[in-house]
This record gives sequence, structure tokens and C-alpha cells, in this order.
Amino acid sequence: MEFYGTIGPACADPETLRQMSDAGMTGIQMNLSHGSLAEHADWLAMIRQAGIRELLIDLQGPELRTGVLAEPLTLYIGDSFRLGSGGVSCPDALTQAAGPGQKLLLDDGRILVQVDAVREETLFCTVLRGGVLRSRKSIAAPGLSIDSPTLTAEDLENLRAAPECGVTGVMLPFVRGAGDLCALRRALRETGGERIRIFAKIENLAGVNALPEFLPLADQIVIARGDLGNAMPLWELPACQKKLAAACRAAHVPFMVVTQLLDSMCERAVPTRAEVLDIYNAVLDGASSLMLTGETAAGHYPAQAMEYLVRTARTAL
Repeated sequence: MEFYGTIGPACADPETLRQMSDAGMTGIQMNLSHGSLAEHADWLAMIRQAGIRELLIDLQGPELRTGVLAEPLTLYIGDSFRLGSGGVSCPDALTQAAGPGQKLLLDDGRILVQVDAVREETLFCTVLRGGVLRSRKSIAAPGLSIDSPTLTAEDLENLRAAPECGVTGVMLPFVRGAGDLCALRRALRETGGERIRIFAKIENLAGVNALPEFLPLADQIVIARGDLGNAMPLWELPACQKKLAAACRAAHVPFMVVTQLLDSMCERAVPTRAEVLDIYNAVLDGASSLMLTGETAAGHYPAQAMEYLVRTARTAL
């Protein structure tokens, strides 16, 4: 079984990375929505220094994110909030597609806003659920169809650098069908990355419905519960995860479970009972990989979180 962490400010030093490896981590993810491979030469050097051999990169793909903020923005219920020109920046495709009444989930659903009006490429919104918004956070628009390319210009640049940087796997967000994976496979061939594995992330209903179509094209399926949980009422997510896991088992395609496995350990040294049960059940369902994201990238206890992940999962094997 494979265990992945995510590199970020909390673990970006050789000693912490070594502690995570000693705890059983087999590989690490680098989220390229926050900077390119070229911009993270220091992190790549640390990863090599720590002896970590598996490196996954998470592309931008057709994902929607807010832009860079000068400082965190605290939003309260009832506040006016603008996305687009004159406000917090976001992809043009969103401002062109969204209309009044559209609800938008920010930062994996922690913040909820509703569009009241659209003027001059700006979404004028009201905050329905508040929180602290930081740079480059996810945006989900339930029920809205947005025309976005499979790979951005930045993605193609990172794919060209991937073989030289030691990348062993590429994670493609918001896979919508076989065409997305074919486009990624073609780009990898053109950049000398034929041997790099493809991890297809299921993060919306289009991906759920198209899974049988692209299962044979992926090296591994990723059940990415953050945005997937925004695409449906949250109480429906457990059944959806079980359905996806069963489909992968039936097709003999490995799958990964990711997002909030140990979310409480961003702040606490010990996980909740529900979290360790979640990990145990994911392994019983047949997961071949588990990944921590914010727990290691930005949490206070990255090495301890990895130890809890590995030790809990191994009790289910």
C-alpha cells in the first residue's frame, strides 16, 4: 500500500520530510496550483535529499481557484463580496458562465456565497456562510457547466519539466471523461514522460458518471472528497465513495482516497475517533493509496499525522 503526504510550508525541511518517510510515507504530492516546478527547485532538492522516490504533481487542469490575495480576507454572513474584475480574481470562464442565484463554494465548501448580479466581468455576491479566505483556494459552482481546457498553458510547461524533475505520477483534477485522460497521455508522450503514471481525480458528477468510460485509461483513480463533496449534498458523499470504490475493485483498477482523512490534526496532535475509523474503512474498501493534503502541507503536526495514517491503515491490512 502507498501513503502520500503533500509538501508545503509545514513540512518543507529535510528533517521533517525524513520523519514523514520514517513513519512510512512512500511518496509526496506537490500541488502546482500554488507554483510551478521551476519555482519549487528548493522543494525538489529537499525531496531528493530526504530519499523520497515517488513524486506526484497535481496539475491545475479545469479546476477553478481564487487568485492571490495580499492577505487573508475574513468574510462574515451578509457581507458583500466580489469575484472577478475589481474583486478577488477568478477564472474568466466562471464570470462568463455564472448568473444571479448561482451559489459558489470556496475553499472546499468552507465558505458559501451567492451571486446577486453580474456586471462588467464581476460577480457581485452575498456571503451565506463565512470564514477566512486565503490565496488560491478552490471554487465550486454546483450545477453550472463551465467550458475549461483539460490542460492549461502552465500545465503543459510543468509536464515538459516533469521527467527531468523526477516526477513519477501526474494527478489530473476534475476528470470529465476519456478525452481528458487521452489529452494528458498525449502530452506526456510529447514531453518524454511515457512512463509517468496518470492519477485521475474524480471531483464532480461528470467524473462520477463517466467513470466506466475512463477506468481503463487511468493508472489509478483518485476519490477526491473535497470538491466531490461540494457536488452533492454532503450526506450523499459516503454512498458515492462506496460506489466508486466498488467500481474500481470490479475493474481491478487501483484507487486512492484523499481529503480530510486527518483534518483535525492540522490543529491537534491526536486525531478524532471518526478519522481513524474513516482510514480503516477506506482500506477495507480496497484503497491502494491514501493521501494527506493540508495535514502535512500546512498543519502543525505533519510527521505525527503521517504516523497515524500509516499505523491505522496497516491495522486493516
